[in-house]
Amino acid sequence: MSAGEADGDADADAGGGVAPDARTAGPRRSRAGTLKYVAGAVLWGWVLLRWGNDWLGGVFVPRGQAFVPPATVAGLGDAIPVLAGVANGLAFAVHYLPNLMNAMWLTVVLTVVSITLGFPLAVALAAARSYGHYTGWAALGFVELFRGTPLLAQLFVLYYGLPWLPAFFRNLPFVGEGIVPAQAVWVAVVGFTLNSAAYQGEYIRGAIDSVDPGQLEAGRAVGLSKLGSVRYVVLPQALRYAIPGWTNELVYLIKYSSLAAFITVPELLYRAQAFASETYRYTELFVLAGVLYLGLVVTASSLMGYVEGRVAIPGLGNAEGR
Repeated sequence: MSAGEADGDADADAGGGVAPDARTAGPRRSRAGTLKYVAGAVLWGWVLLRWGNDWLGGVFVPRGQAFVPPATVAGLGDAIPVLAGVANGLAFAVHYLPNLMNAMWLTVVLTVVSITLGFPLAVALAAARSYGHYTGWAALGFVELFRGTPLLAQLFVLYYGLPWLPAFFRNLPFVGEGIVPAQAVWVAVVGFTLNSAAYQGEYIRGAIDSVDPGQLEAGRAVGLSKLGSVRYVVLPQALRYAIPGWTNELVYLIKYSSLAAFITVPELLYRAQAFASETYRYTELFVLAGVLYLGLVVTASSLMGYVEGRVAIPGLGNAEGR
């Protein structure tokens, strides 16, 4: 047997010519992914249980009360003195988390409703920017207005500068009753929708411009109108390209939703500030709020990663296939 054959057999015995790092990277990613999904399931199982308990009038414990009494958690410090500091911190967290998690509901509403309503507007803006003439100038004006001014200033104008807008929502049926938020939330939704549409529109426009221009010509060649070619040929490809950027906008919007606190929306940051003003324990409460924001961001990123994998076409729309 030659030296080359011997080397080949040795490589095969070592793992079929695959480097050890390549063999172990897959299982490591798999374990990390499994842990992430388990942590997400635990977090959202707890969140949904919390919301269900309070919305239904206190099925398991009274509304706003922790499932585990804080005194029980603090008692661990008495039983194990070395854990006294940790136990007291956990007891504090257990006491305030129920109210913070109920406030997180409004953060979710602001984010989901705003980005959902902003998406069709963003598609129209992107198409107008890429293919329109006069509509393109109008879309450009809209985008520059909302991207060029602070989001907080936009919220102030909508809520304080246009008093008819909160009055309109206040007079709608069911607004402010039960789990339906009050008018300030819906004014914030309007502001976030318009602002998010401007950013989403630019992400989608960039994705449209990345599609081969020959695709539009191919659509026209098979008898589609220009609008039909954009709708049925270009957009299905462009929207796949836009998913990573769109995911960034979703993450940004989760965090920017905290600005709604400045127009009296009792979302997560607003509640954390209120409790901190009462207890003077700013660090602990803002850390708790930050952990909940982190949970929302990781959940959104994971969900959009799953969506990107599901809609990807081999060779199109995902980084690995391009």
